[in-house]
Amino acid sequence: MTSAPGPVDQPQPAPGAVHTAPTDGGTGPGGFGPGGFGPAGSGPAAAGPGGFGPGGFGPGGFGPGGSGPEGWPTTPPGGYPAPEPDRLTRFVLRLYERSPRWAVPLAAVGCVAIGMSYALLSNPTYADPDAAPTCLLKLTTGLDCPGCGGTRALWYVLHADLPAAARHHFLFVFALPFLAYLFVAWAGNQAFGWRLPELRISSKVIGGFLAAWLAFSVLRNLPWAPFTSLYV
Repeated sequence: MTSAPGPVDQPQPAPGAVHTAPTDGGTGPGGFGPGGFGPAGSGPAAAGPGGFGPGGFGPGGFGPGGSGPEGWPTTPPGGYPAPEPDRLTRFVLRLYERSPRWAVPLAAVGCVAIGMSYALLSNPTYADPDAAPTCLLKLTTGLDCPGCGGTRALWYVLHADLPAAARHHFLFVFALPFLAYLFVAWAGNQAFGWRLPELRISSKVIGGFLAAWLAFSVLRNLPWAPFTSLYV
């Protein structure tokens, strides 16, 4: 009994023969052998103007020479022009440049003086028993907002009654000396060139103060003692 004939194979070399591949021009222009590094190959000869090799950094490549009409856009040599300011900005800049150095601090002092005058003239510590609160949050919800009591605290500070001022807004009275020093240092430097010691306040200190202000705003609205003493 004989087996079915298998597929016809290539002739096998004789036993003991050494098979060697051709070394010159054996694989043609499109091959991968030593002689196949032509235009369609992938070796040094294939790195033409549109390739990816050393010779491919031409007009159509991705290298320094590829920023032509078909390449990526480049930044203008002089940079992008700055946008023209509008009329209001130009007016404010001209006014600032032509004003004396003490004009801005004087305007800030005027704003502070207006706030103090309002607190003194309005006398926020006196009101009719049935008077509606001026705070919108307190008028609609009955809760103290984070700034409730600040005007009354300022009125008591101007009358040198610090305990009563702290009773109405403790954090405002605590921050007032720091705010006053920062304002005097800034205004003195702007107007007269004073060099007062700089008060350095880190971002952590500011974050802690804001967190304390938030906690104070919540605690003063709790309906239990001793938090009821903070309600104004």
